[in-house]
Amino acid sequence: MTGIIGIVCVFVMVFGGYLAAGGKMGIIMKALPFEMTMIGGAAVGAFLIANSMSEVKHTLKDVGKVFKGPKWKTEDYRDLLCLLFELIRLAKQNAVAVEEHIEGPETSSIFTKYPKILADNEAVGLICDTMRAASMNYDDPHQVEEVLEKRMEANAHHALHSSHALQTVADGLPALGIVAAVLGVIKTMGSIDQPPEVLGKLIGGALVGTFLGVFLAYGLVGPFAARVKTVVEEDVHFYRLIREVLVTNLHNHATNICIEVGRQNTPTHIRPSFADVEEALKDVKSAA
Repeated sequence: MTGIIGIVCVFVMVFGGYLAAGGKMGIIMKALPFEMTMIGGAAVGAFLIANSMSEVKHTLKDVGKVFKGPKWKTEDYRDLLCLLFELIRLAKQNAVAVEEHIEGPETSSIFTKYPKILADNEAVGLICDTMRAASMNYDDPHQVEEVLEKRMEANAHHALHSSHALQTVADGLPALGIVAAVLGVIKTMGSIDQPPEVLGKLIGGALVGTFLGVFLAYGLVGPFAARVKTVVEEDVHFYRLIREVLVTNLHNHATNICIEVGRQNTPTHIRPSFADVEEALKDVKSAA
């Protein structure tokens, strides 16, 4: 919703201010289709040159994050803590019994309670791979933490590619606007024998190219890139919570302590309250 409001605000303030100052939309509207074809087409072409098809699809998909926001909400963090609580408690009680859950999460009675988490391959992979390694005596907390950190860094680097790709397009748009403006000036010079009122419209149309390049770069594409980056970075906290809880468990702390460490390491604005988590864990224990 905030993304849509922001876009509306940009258009209303820019063009509303222009009209309020006495500007006329006629010249802009006449030149807009041709300038947009040159600038937009060149930007799309450059984007395709710089990225593989899988990266193009990834970027187009991530544009939706501008409007949807972060994938993981406060209730998802609470559910993740409950899931980890059940798995760790079972592993402490019976190491063999937990194997069926980490080897087949899609049929696990624990994982299937949390369908949104189960649908995320990376979250499930982090949990299952780490707990599987611990069952194979690869349980040095410092080594496991280092491995998980490198894995998350690699995943975050890949996830941020969309933001980098959009920012590259945003950086190039002002220059492409100048290209379109120069072509407009060339067209104007070819009509230098025309009267001033004709030349004025031609020059105004050429300047629309410069305006459009800068407007798209700083009013739309650049903010889109920044928003995608913010959303990706916020979603990374979900996977960091998994790391904190599982590494704390390898230090042989009590299950409740592991869960609280994870909760405390969650950013404040998405952190479930202590009472909320306690109530959820009571329900888990009652169901068990």
